[in-house]
Amino acid sequence: MTGVHSYEFGAELRAHLAANLARHERAGIDEHDGRRAAVAVVVVDSDAALDELDEVDEDEERAGAGSGSGAGGGHPMPDLLAAIPGAEGFPLTGSVAGTSGGPAVLLTRRAPTLRAHGGQWALPGGRVDDGETAFEAACRELHEELGLDLGADDLLGELDDYPTRSGFVIAPFVFWGGARPDITPNPSEVRSVHRIAFRELCRTDSPRFVTIPESDRPVVQLPIGGDLIHAPTAAVLLQFRRAAIEGVLERVADYEQPVFAWR
Repeated sequence: MTGVHSYEFGAELRAHLAANLARHERAGIDEHDGRRAAVAVVVVDSDAALDELDEVDEDEERAGAGSGSGAGGGHPMPDLLAAIPGAEGFPLTGSVAGTSGGPAVLLTRRAPTLRAHGGQWALPGGRVDDGETAFEAACRELHEELGLDLGADDLLGELDDYPTRSGFVIAPFVFWGGARPDITPNPSEVRSVHRIAFRELCRTDSPRFVTIPESDRPVVQLPIGGDLIHAPTAAVLLQFRRAAIEGVLERVADYEQPVFAWR
C-alpha cells in the first residue's frame, strides 16, 4: 500500500482495512474431503521499544535458539535451518526481535510440547469442531490460546481459504484487536506472542519464492526479522498485506509449503 507507514493505529486505519476487505471477493473451497480449520489475523498497535521481544525470553531470542521455519517457522530444532529451501545467503537467526512498531498483527510461537508443529510460528487458530462454524472456531481459538474475546463486532473481513498439505482447509478471519489488548497466552499451546509491524510485512524483499524438486508450485516465504515464514502462515499474511493493506488481489492457494511442513 502506498503510504502504509503514514497510517497510525486508529479509526482511519480500521476503516481502510475494512473497506479493502469488503471489496475482496473471497475464494472459498467448498468441495473438500479434508478437515476444516480457522485462523485469526488480529490487528493491534505496537511499540518498537516495549514490544521488541514481546513475551519470549530475551537471552533465548537474542541467541536465536528458536530458529528454523516450519509451517510458520520458529521450530527450536536447529536441523530445520538446513531444511529451508532457497535460504542460501539469507541471514537466518530464527528471531523476529525488533519487528514491532506501529500497526501490527499478532504472531505466535507454538508451544514446543505440542504434538503437531511444536515450536513453530503460527497465527492463532485450530481445527473446526463438530457443530461450529469456521468463524466460531476462530473466536474460540483466540480465547483458548490468547485469552482474547473477539467477535462479530471486531471482524474486519475474510481472506481466501488455504488448503494445506496435511489435509486441512484453513479459513482466515481478520479482526480488529484494539491498541493494547489484554493478552494471556495459554502456556500449553503458546510459547510466546509477537507483534509484527505492517512495515515488516511490506518489506521490499518480501515475498520470496523458491522452487523445490518435490513440487511444480512455488514455495512462498516471508522474511520476518531473521527468519523465513512459510505457508500456510505466510500465504495468509501475504494475502492480508495484498488485500487489506494494499487493496489489491493476489490469490495464494497455489503457493506451496516446504516439504518439512507436509504433515
